[in-house]
Amino acid sequence: MLNETYPYYLANQPVAANTDLEVTNKYTGEVATRVAMADAATIDKAIGAAHDARHAMRKMPSYARADVLRHLAQRMEERHEELAKALCIEAGKPIKDSRGEVTRGIDTFNIAAEEAVRIYGEYQPLDISKRAEGYEGIWKRVPIGVCSFISPFNFPINLAAHKIAPAIAAGCPFVLKPASKTPIGALIMGEILAETDLPKGAFSILPCRRDGADLFTTDERFKLLSFTGSPDVGWALKAKAGKKPVVLELGGNAACVVDKDADQDFAVERMMIGAFYQSGQSCIGVQRVLIHENIYESFKGKLVAAAKQLKVGDPLEEDTFIGPLIDEKEAKRLEEWTDAAVKGGAKVLCGGKRDGAFYDATFIENAPKDAAVTCEEAFGPIATVEPFNNFKQACDIVNDSVFGLQAGVFTNNMQNAFYAFNELDVGGVVINDIPSFRVDSMPYGGVKDSGLGREGIRFAIEDMTELRLMVMNRMGQKPE
Repeated sequence: MLNETYPYYLANQPVAANTDLEVTNKYTGEVATRVAMADAATIDKAIGAAHDARHAMRKMPSYARADVLRHLAQRMEERHEELAKALCIEAGKPIKDSRGEVTRGIDTFNIAAEEAVRIYGEYQPLDISKRAEGYEGIWKRVPIGVCSFISPFNFPINLAAHKIAPAIAAGCPFVLKPASKTPIGALIMGEILAETDLPKGAFSILPCRRDGADLFTTDERFKLLSFTGSPDVGWALKAKAGKKPVVLELGGNAACVVDKDADQDFAVERMMIGAFYQSGQSCIGVQRVLIHENIYESFKGKLVAAAKQLKVGDPLEEDTFIGPLIDEKEAKRLEEWTDAAVKGGAKVLCGGKRDGAFYDATFIENAPKDAAVTCEEAFGPIATVEPFNNFKQACDIVNDSVFGLQAGVFTNNMQNAFYAFNELDVGGVVINDIPSFRVDSMPYGGVKDSGLGREGIRFAIEDMTELRLMVMNRMGQKPE
């Protein structure tokens, strides 16, 4: 199902330098394939090649960039099932979810193809006073230069696409470090990119060890660093990045508010996805469920009943809902967090059991506010539940967090919907759905410890381009 080995991509070309990186089947724990690993010298070559390609990438016409992106989307569509099964094996993501991620990756490249030909500028009259009479300005956006990308394990196709796609659309060469646990999807995209007419050096995709990846952060030839991953790592990278702008898509402990007039059955259905989709390994996964006291007992009962019905097992089986976590260490961490919460007075309503790298769908009641399951990012199939008695109180609880990525609010009260939109200190508020909902064209990102900047192709292009202004003095012009 997977190739025996995969090369890395250095300056647009496959290089089978070694087979040093073992990629495991996350369900069986067996080695599924082996991947070439880049060393510091290779990373340096990649950066140099991208630096040399920056002028050619800048001059590449918009339609040609769009053609590259459409080629990516088309070839990914042709290889849809291959990509989905590779993702299922390397990430342990259930096959239906894996297919969904491949589809989203295709959407992301198609969106970028559209945006590549509409990176607009603006005209500005400058004669705001007598001294500026006859002056006018125009500006456009130009590529920022070579971009450094570090992508995570949990959405290894689509979150890599959210870096690759806007870079190509904007005309920026890039070097991408995919997550070592899940590099295959990014390498297949590299294989497809190698089929295109991108200038030599325009891209490199280099799996490497974290301790050998310092150049991705510190090298001054990079003009932008975009990182998606854990808050601790992200903020540490920002501190080392020097002068370059940094975009951080980090973690969260997303809350979902269920108002007293919500459609309970619909909210429960969506909550199963929000809390337990791909074993909860999503930075916008539902981790805190706030329920109006008038419906608390009934809604809590529906949540627990639904969670108990979710099938745990082999991610390649069509009806599996919860697969393994990325490794057993993460499952053990969740086990420890649950035990600590219980010692602090919490009650496990369902789940709370570990089997190797698997962890059951778990709801916890009365978790202390300082418990890890409440205030840190669980990144697993655990959510807390608690009642609230008025909507303002619920919003205050949502905001009582160091994170601020997205929040969900189930309500039919328009006043409450707009109150949440205006008062919740998060990057996105999703009304009548889970905070885990994302369309790949929308501005996506967080505040506080959840990060800096926004993804969503149009918005990422803004980070990957700079404004360039031309001022014209018409008073010095004489018509012929």
